[in-house]
Amino acid sequence: MLVQVRQAVAEAGSAILDVYADPASFETELKQDDSPLTAADKAANNILVKALEALTPDIPVLSEESVHAPWGTRKHWDRCWVVDPLDGTREFLKRNDEFTVNVALVEHHRPILGVVYAPALDRWFFAAQGQGAWRKDGEREPVAIHVGDKIADRPWQVVGSRSHNTPEVDAFVERLGDAEMVAMGSSLKLCLVADGSADVYPRLGPTSEWDTCAAQAVVEEAGGQVLNAESGQPLTYNARETLLNPHFIVCARPDPDWFRQAA
Repeated sequence: MLVQVRQAVAEAGSAILDVYADPASFETELKQDDSPLTAADKAANNILVKALEALTPDIPVLSEESVHAPWGTRKHWDRCWVVDPLDGTREFLKRNDEFTVNVALVEHHRPILGVVYAPALDRWFFAAQGQGAWRKDGEREPVAIHVGDKIADRPWQVVGSRSHNTPEVDAFVERLGDAEMVAMGSSLKLCLVADGSADVYPRLGPTSEWDTCAAQAVVEEAGGQVLNAESGQPLTYNARETLLNPHFIVCARPDPDWFRQAA
């Protein structure tokens, strides 16, 4: 199934790049939450929803750009696909290449398969439960977090949003002491923790479930964690009426002080 999902994601990525090559075709409009929507979002969504419905007709698809089933229906789903056809639309519009296609399979509220693809960078991260996490940026290689603590002779590497930073994140970083910020767009932020490029990603601002689900599968299979900043428990999916995530922290091994700071 992972191979087939990656094929669909690659097709969606190609459709996004067709639009990306011609800024005049962006056709940007604003959604109800004032976030941008482009022709690339729509094209990728059509490809992914069609492919997933053909692959698993019995598994519903929860996509950012589709009409969402009401909670009265969703709460009975044991499994579902969680899809963001174009994560980082603002990065897409800025033309900085840091946007992704995200597809995850959720079972009993936990991601068990995830694919993150940055088409402009031709960079893949993907994982399936019990099969490890992988990065493909040229050669395919496994990703695993080996050390849970910061290396003593260098600053903390803290990844943060390029477009959505908050004062709470600034305060978190200041309390860490010796720390350096690494700015990144889209779900690639979580993947930087998964592949060891960053130590921690505190997200103390709003996100939705499709922003994190696929990358959480990668982080967890790499040995990391994506934890509710208040409770310290892993993020869950399609478990509540709201599709907004709580504030969270992505890390190899949590420090209890982080949660006191974030609360």
